[in-house]
Amino acid sequence: MSEPSIFFTEVNERQGVFHRRAFLMGGLSGLGLLALTGRLAHLQLLEAQRYEKMSASNQFNFRLVPPPRGLIVDRNGVILASNRPNFRLLVAKDGKMDPEGTVKTLAHFVPLDAERQARLTKDLIRAPKRSPVSVMEDMSWEQFSAINVRAPELPGVTADMGEVRVYPHGGAFAHVIGYVAKVNKEDIQPTGPNSEAIMLHPGFRIGRQGVEKAFDLRLRGRPGAQKVEVDANGREVRQDSGGDIAATPGAEIQLSLDADIQTRALEVMGDESGAVVMLDCRTGDVLCMASAPSFDANRFVRGMTGSEYRALANYERKPLLDKAMSGLYPPGSTFKPTVALAALEAGIDPEIRVNCSGGWYYGGRTWRCWKHGGHGSQNMHDAIKNSCDIYFYQTALKVGPDPIARAAHALGFGQVFDLGIPGQKKGIVGSREWKRKAVKREPVWQPGDSVSYGIGQGYVNVNALQLAVMTARLANGRKALNPRLVRSIGGKELPSGAAVPDLPFQQEHVDYVRGAMIAVANDVTGTAYRQSQLGLGDVMMAGKTGTAQVRSYDNVADRNSASVQWKLKDHNLFVAFAPYDAPRYALSVIVEHGGLGGATAGAPRAREVMRVALLKDPEIRARIEKPLPMPELTPDGLAEGAAPDAPTAGAPPPAPRPPEGRT
Repeated sequence: MSEPSIFFTEVNERQGVFHRRAFLMGGLSGLGLLALTGRLAHLQLLEAQRYEKMSASNQFNFRLVPPPRGLIVDRNGVILASNRPNFRLLVAKDGKMDPEGTVKTLAHFVPLDAERQARLTKDLIRAPKRSPVSVMEDMSWEQFSAINVRAPELPGVTADMGEVRVYPHGGAFAHVIGYVAKVNKEDIQPTGPNSEAIMLHPGFRIGRQGVEKAFDLRLRGRPGAQKVEVDANGREVRQDSGGDIAATPGAEIQLSLDADIQTRALEVMGDESGAVVMLDCRTGDVLCMASAPSFDANRFVRGMTGSEYRALANYERKPLLDKAMSGLYPPGSTFKPTVALAALEAGIDPEIRVNCSGGWYYGGRTWRCWKHGGHGSQNMHDAIKNSCDIYFYQTALKVGPDPIARAAHALGFGQVFDLGIPGQKKGIVGSREWKRKAVKREPVWQPGDSVSYGIGQGYVNVNALQLAVMTARLANGRKALNPRLVRSIGGKELPSGAAVPDLPFQQEHVDYVRGAMIAVANDVTGTAYRQSQLGLGDVMMAGKTGTAQVRSYDNVADRNSASVQWKLKDHNLFVAFAPYDAPRYALSVIVEHGGLGGATAGAPRAREVMRVALLKDPEIRARIEKPLPMPELTPDGLAEGAAPDAPTAGAPPPAPRPPEGRT
């Protein structure tokens, strides 16, 4: 009777275990379903926006768009560098693309020679996946249309419209403004602005010279982005313009240059090699800084072939060299006003006379004047007016190099000015200390060094900018003006060049030198009388001629270089300011190998450039156009007090023609 009770006990135990296990499994399943429901609720309710954005990011990409580069304008708002639309052809490498075959196919629609095809094939092979490679810029509308029509047959090929830098004035401002060009490997840096992804964009350009290089970061702006829809392979399907991010244009830079004056300067230089620099005598603003011959900066933007670049680089007149800032020349007789000012400050009596017979024997050799037969008895005023070498040989010997060097530095020689752009060369201003450090073979200053120094030869080298600064400081008479090239950046004005100390010279000494420069251009016996007449009423110009030797004339009977090859001719220089009674503008002109006599090549070009500046000035123009007062006439029709054959009132007397070739 006991066995059945044992059996039911075991059954009950097994049922209890089953129920406990079922309950445990049900609980676990319930917890799982609850967790799954909670997770689904979290994803659908709380994380919906996040995953929607992630989904869209897989469907859409943003393609970087280069920003419009900032404009560069002149003092009057005339555009010197801008941007224009540009049809371009791009190829983005795909995994299935045949680079060589693609390039050959494109050659049927756009001009690609064999050399260019080979280079493009290499670029495509080396380029990262889907990174566009520029095939051609400035396509015509016909070429652009032909590529777009066949776009479905050309995977990875895109013909679109971007922007390209353009310089409306061609070569007139090439050395000052510079140019932009494609980014190369050396430009890309691991950190900083040059590490940004936009640097890899085929349409992005970087400044290479002048203002474009010096202010590149301010001109760049900030890139934008174009929203595009892509397929599963990452290829673009269509554009979604609603999601585009606009680019921020670069800052506008306004220069102090005047487009009319600069263009005229390059015109009057013609085929000659040299420079023209003009400054405002009141503010120091650089109105003109032209270097000739020049080059078309637009050619560098599009890309220049090797043969084109070699032709520019090897031309003997060096169009790639900025002669206004980087070209160094002996100043010749344009240095004589500096020597005269140093002599006056050193206590030399300007009325002491020196006899010029055409030659002066000193130190075992004869030092010759440019004028055969000499100038006769000369005081300082006459010596500047006639550019007498003998007078300045002896005067420099009396004064010595150090006072001359101090005066030269005070007038701007031997300096690099803060124009904001690179490329200036300091030049040489000789002194005893300078020679001790620089000339190891003969560190002691010799008396003969002073003799050459007195006429702007020997240990002195300057550039056209320094000559213009010297002239502007003398014309101003009081302020040690500094040149200013950049007027404003992004609308913010930069400090004026007139916010400077006074010149360290006595006023009467500056006035004396200026008076002699007035005589150079307005006395009928001055070395630049004929070539300096502006023809603008009573507005007159003052100046100083100069000739700088490039070869020795020892034992040479005649310095006339008309028959020698170009590179052996003397440099021709001229500095001037106007109006001489109330100076507004100062300029320097250097004509490389222009021949003997600063009046023959430099002065006529200075006159033409000066006329443009004066006629553009409203105050000067009003003065020019003001009618002269009518003379009172006697009953017989003659001006009162005039002889019957006297010239008409206001007309200058006939002037004797001065000899040619004066220095």
